[in-house]
Amino acid sequence: MKKTIVILASLISSVAVAQIPTAEVQIKCALLAAPADKRGEAKVYGYNGKGEFIVIKKGTNELICIADDPKQAGLSVSCYHKDLEPFMARGRELKAQGKNFKEVFDIREAEAKSGKLKMPKQAANLQVFSAAAENYNPATGDVTKGNYRYVVYIPWATAASTGLPAKPEAAGMPWIMDPGTHRAHIMIDPPTKD
Repeated sequence: MKKTIVILASLISSVAVAQIPTAEVQIKCALLAAPADKRGEAKVYGYNGKGEFIVIKKGTNELICIADDPKQAGLSVSCYHKDLEPFMARGRELKAQGKNFKEVFDIREAEAKSGKLKMPKQAANLQVFSAAAENYNPATGDVTKGNYRYVVYIPWATAASTGLPAKPEAAGMPWIMDPGTHRAHIMIDPPTKD
């Protein structure tokens, strides 16, 4: 029975690895999250043939983009300012250790308060571009319909310090999430295009 489980796990792993898009497709899609004038010089993280998370495109500007996770349905890519990298890298590290969302939040909160985790001193942007599985071709990287979401990290900000509401009151309206914490951020979720 154990041998069967090991063989099945190996087969599942090899199938998952076989479904990883080429580096070119990963880069093409990841850069959709970046502003058009910043794409050429942005750094991109993606997946190699073994499914390992690595740099697949070196960059020279302030943006870091993340390729789609091939294990998830649909497309979800992001791009953020390099000052957010310590925060993002620590989150990836903690998730790899098996920590859940609350544990990741609490550890980063304590580390940010102590100064161990460096957070941006100014507002720093993250953009996400996503598409449903039926609107994304992982073999070519073509997307027929997608949506943007914008997140502006502003550590320790509150509704009072920004004048923003703690929840959206209209479609596309900015609002503040996780106020008063290291992860405080302004959410801007434009209405989806039909």
